[in-house]
Amino acid sequence: MTRIIALLLLNLFTIRLGAQNPIVPPGIYMADPTARVWEDGKLYIYGSVDESEEYYCSHRYHVLSTSDLATWTLHKNSFSSVGEDDQVPYNDALLFAPDCQVKGDSFYLYYCQPDRYNAEGVAVSENPTGPFKRATAINVGDYQQIDPCLFMDDDGQAYYMWGQFTMKMALMNPDMRTLDTTTIRDSLITEQEHYFHEGPHMVKRKGIYYLLYAHLGRAGIPSCIGYSTSTSPMGPFQYGGVIVDNDHSDPGNWNNHGSIMEFNGQWYVFYHRSTHNSQMMRKACMEPIFFNEDGSIDEVEMTSQGAGPPLQATSLIPAERACLLHGNLRIRSCAESNEELTGICRDDRAAYKYVDFGTGVDTIVVRVKPGAFSGGINFMADMPWGPNLGYVEVPQGVDKEAWITVSAPVKGGDVEGVRALWLVFHTAGDEAFSVDWLMFK
Repeated sequence: MTRIIALLLLNLFTIRLGAQNPIVPPGIYMADPTARVWEDGKLYIYGSVDESEEYYCSHRYHVLSTSDLATWTLHKNSFSSVGEDDQVPYNDALLFAPDCQVKGDSFYLYYCQPDRYNAEGVAVSENPTGPFKRATAINVGDYQQIDPCLFMDDDGQAYYMWGQFTMKMALMNPDMRTLDTTTIRDSLITEQEHYFHEGPHMVKRKGIYYLLYAHLGRAGIPSCIGYSTSTSPMGPFQYGGVIVDNDHSDPGNWNNHGSIMEFNGQWYVFYHRSTHNSQMMRKACMEPIFFNEDGSIDEVEMTSQGAGPPLQATSLIPAERACLLHGNLRIRSCAESNEELTGICRDDRAAYKYVDFGTGVDTIVVRVKPGAFSGGINFMADMPWGPNLGYVEVPQGVDKEAWITVSAPVKGGDVEGVRALWLVFHTAGDEAFSVDWLMFK
């Protein structure tokens, strides 16, 4: 009964807050989001599924779909490489970042399995959410790497791209399963010239080919989604810049991987953020993006609201909506369908962008799990050093598994409108307590 109630609450949660970041529900860790819009008008997200802090990805894929960015459906186990639904007859390897493309009445899922001779493969389904079956390996010659993308041009010619550090590309044959290996080209973009790390994704807009990828150009880690452009699908490509940077999404953050796609007249960038103080356990997110007259794309910031409106201050704000984390703290799973902000140490900070305070609030309410040390939270508007909205004390706990609700008055009660909200933590010792949610009254 408890499990059934939890699942019902999970469905309610995704319906109510599905347009905000992360776009996957608590307890689900989908990374490397490739967005596609098919003839039915729905938006589909194809991605890898993280399951451990010890290794990337898993042996299965899920698919997310939505028709309005508010209600999302999670289609579990659309493809698997082990177990009862094993569709990869030639190995039992992990499944890394996928892509999907349609031709006629068939949807082709392109998958990859690192450190294997047959690293790239394809499966097919009559449904965009699978199950995908009849998997076969793709001959990519001597370039056994990862992260496939299948781009279909206006003339019907399909292009297959993949690779790490240098990007590879080849023409796909009409069968959508094999490459014309005589057309394989390496180094269409590189780490040195374009900051390319991995994860290519191509779209076409107004005659310009946009090549997206994990961008290794800041802080020595591929935390950005960057792009380069060309007037031809096989280049040459000119470096464009950064679209979004997921640095400070988690203290253990390492990579990024994503895509851009137009949906209902608006373009979005899709990317992932790490959790659990690890390079793994990543969660898909999205932000609106905008093109300039010259076709360039402005960089956008990570937010909590994502494709949705600002978070309502007077509604429950789950702690895992934090878009920036500074310090030791991290988002971590604490139940099958719940996540907490934990590992909190002195002077750690978490940001929620953005929160709508309406015409004003007068009380702060927080659900916390007290730990071995007492402490408190300063609620700051706009910046970590901005106007102080109030201070909530957190007592020392005896039962480390017991959640309690604490509150405090808002100073002055004059905070109004849409603001960034920063939580600045004060503790008497390391990893003092955890936060489940917050709200204002």
